Amino acid sequence: MASSSRLVSQALLRLPFRPHLSFFSSPIGAISPSSSSFSRLLLLSALAGSPRPLGACTGRSGLTRFMAFSADNGAAASDSKLNSAAALVAPVGLTSPADQAAPQVAVSLSEVQARDWKGDILAVGVFEGGMVKEENAIFAALDNHLGGILHDVATEEDFSGKSGQSFIIRLQGHGFKRIGLVGLGKATAAATFKTWKAFGETVATAAKTSQASSAAVLIATPESFSLDVKLTLASAIASGVILGLHEDTRYKTESKKPLLRSVEILGLGKESLLEDKLEEAIKLSAGVISTRQLVNSPANVLTPSVLADEALKITLPHTNVLSLQILEEKDCRDLKMGAYLGVAAASTNPPKFIHLQYKPPTGDVKIKLAIVGKGLTFDSGGYNLKTGAGSKIELMKFDMGGAAAALGAAKAIGAIQPHGVEVHFIIAACENMISGGGMRPGDILTASNGKTIEVNNTDAEGRLTLADALVYACNLGVDKVGSMLISSHIFLIGQANKYSWSNLTIEQSKS
Repeated sequence: MASSSRLVSQALLRLPFRPHLSFFSSPIGAISPSSSSFSRLLLLSALAGSPRPLGACTGRSGLTRFMAFSADNGAAASDSKLNSAAALVAPVGLTSPADQAAPQVAVSLSEVQARDWKGDILAVGVFEGGMVKEENAIFAALDNHLGGILHDVATEEDFSGKSGQSFIIRLQGHGFKRIGLVGLGKATAAATFKTWKAFGETVATAAKTSQASSAAVLIATPESFSLDVKLTLASAIASGVILGLHEDTRYKTESKKPLLRSVEILGLGKESLLEDKLEEAIKLSAGVISTRQLVNSPANVLTPSVLADEALKITLPHTNVLSLQILEEKDCRDLKMGAYLGVAAASTNPPKFIHLQYKPPTGDVKIKLAIVGKGLTFDSGGYNLKTGAGSKIELMKFDMGGAAAALGAAKAIGAIQPHGVEVHFIIAACENMISGGGMRPGDILTASNGKTIEVNNTDAEGRLTLADALVYACNLGVDKVGSMLISSHIFLIGQANKYSWSNLTIEQSKS
């Protein structure tokens, strides 16, 4: 009768992706794995499900389990080895984030007159110098209805409508409990997204402070807005309100949830284009919040495997347009991604190469794009360790900001479902750590396009992971590639066929 370990070995060999058995002995940056005996400790990822076609999820990292055993004699591995395997999946510090949904705020258009609106806060946007009643009929009508209190308080508070100015007063005997004036700055700023987003953020802050559950906004200006300005205005105010309300409290023991549930935009009408723009803004804001939460997560929680799981969570609600492929370490070795794997070699957390694809639900694809995000879930600098007060090593959880932005964009695009464009979101997720098997200064790595790279500084890891990610993107036949390195505040975009290089020497650049 076959031993239990032998049966497990045979079962694992039938998995959709065969586990790579030579991870701990393969040369760093090599283009092919070395052969190794089957007798060493095996750290194997048990992948659930049957084989899936290209573009489908190849295994949910959240379901990954590791097993440790000796295949030579069928005996279980020692307790110390089992503990080593468990260390790969147990989060350091036993921290688990609390569930937190994006603010559930209904932003809508309303044709109700401001004086007749009923709710908690009415926020009135005023441009600089826009409170002259003879010139501003909207402001004059509202102030007269309130007995001139707006003009009186504005005079006392020296409020003139400059950007950043605002005040709120409580009322008695009216449909709304509070009213506030918010300065919008110069009237020439009327067409800018920044102006209206700041207005929405001010409304969100006021709502949190006063624990309001409903709010309305009104633009008091004598000028009528064009449709383009109205579209910008509605979209930006909605974004400002939702993002202004959001506060990442997943890692706090105590937190207060915002009570605001509805925001009505008065005076713009209810054209269908405006309604569509509002809906789009809400979906975009959800993508931004997702990005924020990913960047805010500490490295002991957000490992490469967890980042891959987040990609799956984004895919599942929109499987009609989104598909996901996770390449494991062996798959990356088969593709000869020596630059990427060289960076990942020192970490006990395995690398995950994430390829999330969006295809429009109907119609022809007119352009194919790739967005490549830097995915270092933690960057210690490697052997060129980040040291000293200015190194900011404690902030290096941010080094996956490009990946977070890419996944946030994927979430928004999957919800909006634009026509005519195919988008590939690519992330080479890993950690840049230190160990006896890690990349050393002076090592020469071989990227997946066959080019060799001499590494003179291991803290230049981002361009190494992006090198193989960009080659992968170009091999997809896309028209344009965008590369995001959020930690460096860089966004690069170019023609796909321009991403080629000669043999390189990688050093840490000064910035």
